[in-house]
Amino acid sequence: MGTKGSNGDYKTRSPLSIFIVIGLCCFFFLLGSWQRSGFGKGDRIAAQITKQTDCSILTDLNFETHHGENLIKEVKRFDPCPDRFIDYTPCQDQGRAMTYPRENMNYRERHCPPEEEKLRCLVPAPKGYVTPFPWPKSRDYVPYANAPYKSLTVEKAVQNWIQYEGDVFKFPGGGTQFPHGADAYIDDLASVIPLDDGMIRTALDTGCGVASWGAYLFKKNVLAMSFAPRDSHEAQVQFALERGVPAIIGVLGTIKLPYAPRSFDMAHCSRCLIPWGANGGIYMMEVDRVLRPGGYWVLSGPPINWEINYRAWQRPKEELQEEQRKIEEMAELLCWEKKSQKGEIAIWRKRENCRERVSRVTMCDSQYTTDVWYKKMEACITPYPETRSSDGISGGEWKPFPDRLNATPYRIESGAVHGVSVEAYQDDIKLWTKHVKHYKRVNKLLDTGRYRNIMDMNAGLGSFAAAIDSPKLWVMNVVPTISEKDTLGVLYERGLIGIYHDWCEAFSTYPRTYDLIHAYGLFSLYKNKCNTEDILLEMDRMLRPEGAVIFRDEVDVLMKVKRIAAGMRWNTKMIDHEDGPLHTEKVLFIVKQYWVASGNNSTSV
Repeated sequence: MGTKGSNGDYKTRSPLSIFIVIGLCCFFFLLGSWQRSGFGKGDRIAAQITKQTDCSILTDLNFETHHGENLIKEVKRFDPCPDRFIDYTPCQDQGRAMTYPRENMNYRERHCPPEEEKLRCLVPAPKGYVTPFPWPKSRDYVPYANAPYKSLTVEKAVQNWIQYEGDVFKFPGGGTQFPHGADAYIDDLASVIPLDDGMIRTALDTGCGVASWGAYLFKKNVLAMSFAPRDSHEAQVQFALERGVPAIIGVLGTIKLPYAPRSFDMAHCSRCLIPWGANGGIYMMEVDRVLRPGGYWVLSGPPINWEINYRAWQRPKEELQEEQRKIEEMAELLCWEKKSQKGEIAIWRKRENCRERVSRVTMCDSQYTTDVWYKKMEACITPYPETRSSDGISGGEWKPFPDRLNATPYRIESGAVHGVSVEAYQDDIKLWTKHVKHYKRVNKLLDTGRYRNIMDMNAGLGSFAAAIDSPKLWVMNVVPTISEKDTLGVLYERGLIGIYHDWCEAFSTYPRTYDLIHAYGLFSLYKNKCNTEDILLEMDRMLRPEGAVIFRDEVDVLMKVKRIAAGMRWNTKMIDHEDGPLHTEKVLFIVKQYWVASGNNSTSV
């Protein structure tokens, strides 16, 4: 073992230095394996992981020498933020939100701080923070210390959302519209919607609460993207993510949803309080934009079955009747066919093709359907993609999951993604299968369930998520808004979930909501676009204590990242590309140290 000198020759290391390197690398990866139990007892499984971990692959790559950088002198130390920022969500900050108009929920949308107001400090974990329970236990139990907010246990006590028991929260699986539990509610839906054959894989839950619907859909191998605003019902999305369920902070307001057209197999609203009949049906139009032809829309709660429930809802009968009339009328214009109404649950199916449109319908142009980042919703209907025959399925026939995971998506077959051929897509699958095998040789925790919530910050065609696919985990695939290719629709056709985002801004999530973050070529992509420090600080905010990051990029870029990371309470280790040391692309592994808030924190805000 040795390192290259500046002249390209290898310098032999002493046996002692080799022993130290191997020992440090094992210590580094054990940091990621340590599990603090949900009851805060501090139990360790390091001995078991030591037997499993082969640290010999962690070559000691001394890039500092031949890049002429003095890391020690240049390290900038980042202080902890004040304790009041423990749950800081920069673009959904409550104080900033209240300065915006209330009309159409504008104040609950994304409003990010200007450059001069950005926090440039490390968001602390609350005292007593512990590693969440592994899935599936996390679905039902969340440590109180991780999200110490009891308001929902009072506000939703009779609706069986959440209960406080000792040092944990318990989630019985109830909801406002499913008092008998999420399982029973989902079984009712499955009597109409084919939830058991893989045809329904991706779902959108609007106004999700604590996301029990999405949590229990995992049993049917359905992956739900849930969202709810940061409002008076404190920590809804935070609880969802603590449970290991995909969720973001979001709202149907004035801005288009950050998803590609024809993304979801199913959309759902369970008493989500969205005024579906208002504003000319614009919210139903937006759901239609992201719902694939053949997909289902579920609405449970007001105004469905208003004749029986108007007294319990304490609303005028005439008002509810008119609201349902508007919904039914808009559904017909959208080419949605009503399949069922039973009790307070109504289910529509979007037709696979729609050639008959009435003259009073305003159709959106094609640019409108894909250009969504901070773009206003408009009262227009997204056109169906053209088909070759009158009975063809618009947008292509979808395969069941998991077959669709590696099948060629219609968008690629049809040439809709410029510059991505069928051959390039297949090569991408092979490449990321190789990359992920390399990751697993280095970090053997990837297959153990240690990492539940995973984010890919520059997802491309989604092949990282496809290669790592497991019932033990889920991946939030992010397609940066500045990416050359818009691939988000491809991700959804593969049965994955994802979102558009600009990494010059904070992500719509609470702190400490991801166990593992993957960033391929991200800093090369954002070179000269925004501050590298800001992106790394946002990653630190999203990452759990003892969580891990995998960077893959050019060595010069990773050296800058490593230098900044040295001041962020991160342990780092650089390794070679799997094809050998001559490859200019390298991999940087990090583990975030465990530390919590204290009264002595200082800040560099």
